[in-house]
Amino acid sequence: MILPFLTITTTPNMGRGVFTSEPIAKGTVVELSPVIVMGPEDRLLLDKTLLHDYIFEWGEDRKRCCMAMGYVPVYNHASPSNCEYEMDYDEDSITVTAVRDIEAGEELFINYNGDWDDTRPVWFEDLAGKEHS
Repeated sequence: MILPFLTITTTPNMGRGVFTSEPIAKGTVVELSPVIVMGPEDRLLLDKTLLHDYIFEWGEDRKRCCMAMGYVPVYNHASPSNCEYEMDYDEDSITVTAVRDIEAGEELFINYNGDWDDTRPVWFEDLAGKEHS
C-alpha cells in the first residue's frame, strides 16, 4: 500500500526522492511495503553492488538483510526526519508513518539510523557532514 498521491521525483542534490502532492497528517501510514529477506551469504554479495545502498539490515540479530518493494528504497535520509519506518519481522514488511504534519509538495524523509530523531552520522556522510546521493 502506497498513498496514491506520493511520487518519485528528482531532487536538487540527492538523486531521487519521495514527494507528496497532498498534505499528510501526523500519524498517517504513508506506505506498507513487503520485503524480500535474504541471508548473510546474499548480503556479502549485495555489499559488492549498487544495491548495498538500498537494502536494510533485517532481524533482531541483524545478520540478514532485506530489499523493500515499493518506494521504501527511494526515501532519502534526514535527521530529524518527517517519517519513521518500522520493520515487522513476522510479516516481512516495513511500514512508513508520518511523525509530523507534512505539507503538499514536501519530500518525505526517513532516518537511516532507525529512530526519526537520531542525530548520529550515517555511513555515507563525509567529514564535513555533507550527504551524498
